Amino acid sequence: MTTSELNLPEGVAWEESVDAGAQATLLAGQVADVLRDALAVRGQASLLVSGGRSPALFLEALSEQPLEWSRVHVGLVDERWVAEGHADSNATLVRRHLLRGAASAARFHPLHHDAESLEQAAERADRALGDWPQPTDVVVLGMGNDGHTASLFPQSPGLEEALDPEGRRRCLPMWAPQVPHQRLTLTLSFLAPARRVFLLLEGEAKRATLARALSTDATSMPIRAFLHAPLSIHWCPSAQESRA
Repeated sequence: MTTSELNLPEGVAWEESVDAGAQATLLAGQVADVLRDALAVRGQASLLVSGGRSPALFLEALSEQPLEWSRVHVGLVDERWVAEGHADSNATLVRRHLLRGAASAARFHPLHHDAESLEQAAERADRALGDWPQPTDVVVLGMGNDGHTASLFPQSPGLEEALDPEGRRRCLPMWAPQVPHQRLTLTLSFLAPARRVFLLLEGEAKRATLARALSTDATSMPIRAFLHAPLSIHWCPSAQESRA
């Protein structure tokens, strides 16, 4: 599938790299530029990133960018409801790959909160996000092969509320089809006002998923809610495809 066949909406940029390493370097440079501009104009900057395996190289590349990290707020677009330190914790991933060296001075806002239930944890996270500087300067999203992004999963209970562009909640409980099921996710109304949004994709399967999402609705494939300007999509072939 070629880029022209995707028929991207007007104002959506497409960046293609030869491999994941080149992609990470390019994306890190672009994100750092936006953060520097925010620091120069407003004296602080804010960044929301995704978890999972795909962002690790990007997070490491970003950690090496020269920034006034002590004035950068860093948060997560979603989290598994597991304690920090757990292998599935997105906060653990961010601390390991981004918050190191000079970047360890960034102001990290984890989503996980101890609570008796997932719903209570989401309410605590929602209140804590009241101090987050809005609009967010940069949001970096990923996408699953089912079209989910953050922890906005197709057919998940509560998805309609989470995708409400006028919704008042910043964080909601969400349920994934795979383990761990219990998640916390930021909502569309909280994420959408971001000054810049980047979508990180790898492999032909993800490009095919993107094509399907462009021809459906956000309830079926939640990433569809974000496929509009200002968005930059960064794609590269998978490691196996690169070697072919």
